[in-house]
Amino acid sequence: MTDWKIRLKAATVHLFISLLVAGCAAWLVFGVWYPYPYREISGGRDLFLLVVTVDVILGPLLTLVVFNRSKPRRELVRDLALIGLIQLAGLGYGLWTVHAARPVHLVFEIDRFRVIHAVDVPEELLPQSPQGIVALPLAGPTTLAVRPFSSERERVDATLAALQGLHLGARPDFWQPYAPAVPRILKAGRPAGELARRFPARAAEIEAVMAATGQPAGQLVYLPLVSRKAFWTVLLDSRTAQVLGFVPIDAF
Repeated sequence: MTDWKIRLKAATVHLFISLLVAGCAAWLVFGVWYPYPYREISGGRDLFLLVVTVDVILGPLLTLVVFNRSKPRRELVRDLALIGLIQLAGLGYGLWTVHAARPVHLVFEIDRFRVIHAVDVPEELLPQSPQGIVALPLAGPTTLAVRPFSSERERVDATLAALQGLHLGARPDFWQPYAPAVPRILKAGRPAGELARRFPARAAEIEAVMAATGQPAGQLVYLPLVSRKAFWTVLLDSRTAQVLGFVPIDAF
């Protein structure tokens, strides 16, 4: 077997191992941190694919270059171990980046929902998270709401802060459990049947998502959803405000 065939075989074995590790990482990212639809509306899929593609390609390519049976065994093992460490370090850094940008809450804000990511929440406000609410959960986003303002002054201050980039939904001092906000959420919701009339070109897609909720159209309401990279629409049960579906349409 020629030298290049041996190198190619070693690189192929390394590629399969890299793909196996990438598959485990994908389960963690898309199964835990970025469940649907957050992998799309929060940019998790693109970020993860960029990191993993570079990592998966880099390792086997380096193996193809350095693998040489004529090297002393100790030197060859050292080179391959170094490549593995470089690859694992790159994957670890990439996963840390994806983890830091993960969605942690879907928060009702006055007349819309906002996806809040771990990096959106000011570290100095974390201690002000209400009792019983995990500020930065690891197992996917939880559903919360923003409490009513306690005074006009608080409303003005919060509005000014939002204009500077600190949104209400990202402030632990304004968080409250979802259940007490249900009446306000339903009051802000609009009949889901309006969506197909507003977006006739997307009517089939809208109706498919509505049907997938298992509820009649008359028992659904919708609200806009704001995220870092996209504007979608949330479908809710008109009696409980339970989140039942997501439509990739800007309904503002």
